[in-house]
Amino acid sequence: MALEFEPASAKPAAPAKPATTGSRAYVTFVAGKGDSVKGVVGLANGLRKVQSAHRLVVAVLPDVPAEHRQVLKEQGCRVREIKPVCPPGSQTPFAASDYFINYSKLGIWEFVEYSKMVYLHGDMQVYDNIDHLFDMEDGYFYAVLDCFCERTWSHTPSTRLVTANNAPTRSSGDFLNTYFRNIYKPLPPAYNLGISMLWRHPAKVELDKVKVVHYCEAGSKPWMCTWQEDANSMQREDLKMRVKKLWDFAVKEDIKMLVQKWWDVYQDESLDYKNWIWRPRKRPSRSTGSLSSGPNKRSAK
Repeated sequence: MALEFEPASAKPAAPAKPATTGSRAYVTFVAGKGDSVKGVVGLANGLRKVQSAHRLVVAVLPDVPAEHRQVLKEQGCRVREIKPVCPPGSQTPFAASDYFINYSKLGIWEFVEYSKMVYLHGDMQVYDNIDHLFDMEDGYFYAVLDCFCERTWSHTPSTRLVTANNAPTRSSGDFLNTYFRNIYKPLPPAYNLGISMLWRHPAKVELDKVKVVHYCEAGSKPWMCTWQEDANSMQREDLKMRVKKLWDFAVKEDIKMLVQKWWDVYQDESLDYKNWIWRPRKRPSRSTGSLSSGPNKRSAK
């Protein structure tokens, strides 16, 4: 897919085809045959736990196995295949070849049947209802301020973005920072707590106010941390080094608590889609819990 670059104006163009009034969705992304699908299953459970009113749509690349897609469908997700986007090196000299996965996420702008979407990474977990993000003023791109603004997206779809060329950027995050620079509005850090904030800026972290946690640091993927193996005795060398790197930092208890919180949601059978669809719903309160309350003691198996 060729990219051509044109920054968004203060008044973005309308979608290529009309979206259904009120159609909204959370969107995430999966690529490859790895175990990242577990993260998306956990995310789907988390959205059910906080009683979100909106569906989770999963954009997948062609290399995602059929069995992984089936798992996602069984958890109530809508699976949509998108095409890989490989920025041509001659046109984007700063774009590394391995960034094609991140650039491919731009394919979600083709989901024009939705009037609004909120993007959440597959290694995120939602611990409070954030449906109110869909009610923010139209015409702007909302994201948590970070080195990449792709961490949490809330936007109106526009196919102009994915049909554009000559993006002077190194990753999809850089692309979005540049493209939406005129209409970007920041979201509070509570909507995207990166694990590394716990040791880089601990004074700025208020766990009782955090709504979304991003397990983005190497070694912090919850499905890799079962607490049943010591880092020094693990068989997989890559995992051993990642966990060692993570555990060399401070605030171990906070990180363990957040990882255990993820496992609590992932293992909660009452949140499985087949059990959930028959349960009566209650209107969610503004807050559905506090991260600072500590982990459930159920073991992670």
